[in-house]
Amino acid sequence: MQELVGALRSYAWGSRTALARLCGRPVPSAHPEAELWFGAHPADPAHVKAAEGPRSLLEVLSADPARELGTVADAFDSRLPFLLKILAAEEPLSLQAHPSSAQARVGFERENRTGVPLDSPLRNYRDDSHKPELVVALDRFEALAGFRNPHRTVELLRALDVPGLNIYAELLAAQPDSAGLRTLFTTWITLPPAALATLLPAVLEGCVRYLSDNGGREFTAEVRTALELAEVYPGDAGVLAALLLNRLTLEPGQGLFLAAGNLHAYLRGVGVEIMANSDNVLRGGLTPKHVDVPELLRVLDFEPIDLPVIEPEPGADGGVRYSTPAPEFALCRFDLAAGAEPVDLADAGPGIVLCTHGTVELFHNGRTLIVECGNAAWISAADTDIRARALDGQAQLFSACVGSQSRA
Repeated sequence: MQELVGALRSYAWGSRTALARLCGRPVPSAHPEAELWFGAHPADPAHVKAAEGPRSLLEVLSADPARELGTVADAFDSRLPFLLKILAAEEPLSLQAHPSSAQARVGFERENRTGVPLDSPLRNYRDDSHKPELVVALDRFEALAGFRNPHRTVELLRALDVPGLNIYAELLAAQPDSAGLRTLFTTWITLPPAALATLLPAVLEGCVRYLSDNGGREFTAEVRTALELAEVYPGDAGVLAALLLNRLTLEPGQGLFLAAGNLHAYLRGVGVEIMANSDNVLRGGLTPKHVDVPELLRVLDFEPIDLPVIEPEPGADGGVRYSTPAPEFALCRFDLAAGAEPVDLADAGPGIVLCTHGTVELFHNGRTLIVECGNAAWISAADTDIRARALDGQAQLFSACVGSQSRA
């Protein structure tokens, strides 16, 4: 087990307080801090603290994949298959989706053939992997995710009482399925500027009226979100598209899993996020970054879905687990009580343990390692019998490892 230093990523939607406060640094930070990466992604790998100085986790794994990854090395071509993050959103992230494995391979090869540089802002596919992801809320976490039941969306559009929306509401009412959602989303996201400049202000006026006349009724959260998005991204067609999506709130400890093709946008909050080790993002709006609508339409899954909030399930080791179908990762949480006996982290290696509250002490073969809030440790496959306890008060620890089926 070795101390792991995360890679801090700064994006405009990040927070100047959340990550700095979590990690015990001065608040506010000099720049918005959006993500803290703990993993071995080539774009920004974490670093292992060693006697000879910090070493990239990517370098550590490449030097001895058999020791560090064990049987996982064979299953995932000597690579750590997941990326663990702390995410802090002060403003909404882009409207986006991630490709399937097959789509990622085809897209990556295509952009390689056409000579798009890997670091180009016009690049859609930075690797050949899909990107299923799970986010677990550390505080109240707001998100848009997955296309809402079309019948409910028709009710929302009609409730706004905007004449310009009538044709679209009737379109979806006549075909309340994935095909109707595809048609409506495609129409809105590709509206000519003049048409968008007419429709969007009228919709926002309808949203204001709805809140004035019907405050506290069934679509209040969706309508307020549209107005908030329009303030951050004025004139963006993504504001209209957001009206088609489920509006979710995660309370601390709850999770949300997103498979390939699910359109989503995280709105605000702090969470632990784990995903396949990929940086493939197809954007559809609510961003100044590259938007490729035709490619987004290729990967989107328009099947309406009522995305369930994932509640943690009790584990045999005293922690709780977040069940997902992803073979690349598994995530557990341990809430450690002050003065309690150490817990066994039986499935910790190969993987990463991350402290999100208090201070944790890890034990292994007579050695100890202190992991403070906002910090992590790399656990190799050779590091068995890891135990953890809270140091000086209660603590919270997340353990990220490869999915159990891929470790066999």
